[in-house]
Amino acid sequence: MNAASSSVRLPRAGTQPSFDEVVAEQLDSVYRYLVYLTGDRSAAEDLAAETFEKAFRSWRRFDPRRAAPRTWLCAIARGIAVDWFRAETRRRNREDRYASTQEGVEQFGDGLPGPVEQALRRLSRAEREVIALRVLLELDGPSAARVLGISATACSTRLSRALKRLEEMIDDVDA
Repeated sequence: MNAASSSVRLPRAGTQPSFDEVVAEQLDSVYRYLVYLTGDRSAAEDLAAETFEKAFRSWRRFDPRRAAPRTWLCAIARGIAVDWFRAETRRRNREDRYASTQEGVEQFGDGLPGPVEQALRRLSRAEREVIALRVLLELDGPSAARVLGISATACSTRLSRALKRLEEMIDDVDA
């Protein structure tokens, strides 16, 4: 397909498009790029949100003479994805170290109803950790995100998904 038949209108080199135009035209491309990089649609959604947040903060520095908007956004997305991969590796290593020290130790506090404890055991370590930080320890979002080594947006998304899974598992037990 040649550029003339493409349905996406790219701005001419050297002209400054509006940020809204760039988001509308490039969101799907950046998301697809991140899905390809991560192999994880959920992570790609979070990383795309971070990409556009960072792009918005640095929009005044964007120079269309140096790069097309898609190139600029993909460079930002790649940097964010690399940081995510590093953080995920650190998180997995931390969880593995913690799990190896917890052999035979009761994971959950006394007094939890059976279905809740069973559902918590079926969540991933990352899901249990975010629930522990946000719900049990009552840390605010930015503080929990710092502990987890992820963005506040990713922390909020992880908590929402974990609570939804927990609720679904408890509903399945009650049914």
